[in-house]
Amino acid sequence: MESGDGRSIDPAKVAALIPAFLEEAHIADVVRRTRKCLPHVFVVDDGSPDETGARARAAGAEVISHPRNLGKGAAIKTGLREVLKREFDYAVLLDGDGQHLPEEIGRFLSAGAEHNAGIFIGNRMVDTTGMPPVRLLTNRFMSWQIGLLCGCRVPDSQCGFRMLRRDVIPDFFCESNAYDYETEMILVAGRAGHRIISVPVTTVYGDEQSKIRAFQDSYRFFRLMARYWRK
Repeated sequence: MESGDGRSIDPAKVAALIPAFLEEAHIADVVRRTRKCLPHVFVVDDGSPDETGARARAAGAEVISHPRNLGKGAAIKTGLREVLKREFDYAVLLDGDGQHLPEEIGRFLSAGAEHNAGIFIGNRMVDTTGMPPVRLLTNRFMSWQIGLLCGCRVPDSQCGFRMLRRDVIPDFFCESNAYDYETEMILVAGRAGHRIISVPVTTVYGDEQSKIRAFQDSYRFFRLMARYWRK
């Protein structure tokens, strides 16, 4: 498979990175399915008091554990540091609760072969069937606001299913450590001039429980947006 700049994309040079907290019910299945697409799977267990880490390891992932819960953003950054220590060309980020289909990782590899871009973001807005109306409206509002700030259109700014090229990863060791980190990642990419490509992915909702805290995480989002508006 050829990349957008003429280089081949070897799946062995792509690391899957899964931040996880309290995901003992889903993580083993996600890891096993991901390993069918990519040979290297890292799970960052963000201080889970349950069997998340043990089940991920038993399923074949390399597990990095935080001694306490630090937040999704902090977990992703821990994983990205590990990626930079190794000889990987890309990192694919996906959640451990089953909302992202590992079988669609190939869509990101294909996009990487077609486009010379630094960041690829999943887009569930192509088919929103099954997406709760509140999430749909919230996502569209946030994506509109983020697009204004970063200077490019991002149809689904809240999708955590992403692929990052190695050379842009150092730019993403930014301030946020919670769920607002994924928003700041886009803002950083846009401000740095990195090309952002949207990749159509499937909307999946099952029995997973959202770990987003409405008040605290909304406050973080608006505080983040205000900080970048000031910039």
